[in-house]
Amino acid sequence: MPKVRLTITESRCRCGYFKKGQEFIVEDLCPPLCHELWNSIYPSVYALRNGASLDHGEGRAKEFDAGCPDGGRVTVHGEVTD
Repeated sequence: MPKVRLTITESRCRCGYFKKGQEFIVEDLCPPLCHELWNSIYPSVYALRNGASLDHGEGRAKEFDAGCPDGGRVTVHGEVTD
């Protein structure tokens, strides 16, 4: 099963949990992310780990961009990695 790399692309987290450029690799367990961010990106991570391509820009790709539900204070880029 492929791994998914999550990269924090923007961080204005109220709690200071994340820094721009931080990376997490998702294999079997969820990474150390806050519940709100994880809940919003989990469907995309699950899809990528199971071979899906997602809408991305004008086409489809094995990646996604998403923001936390708290006004997009934290944004993350997810992509399949080998």
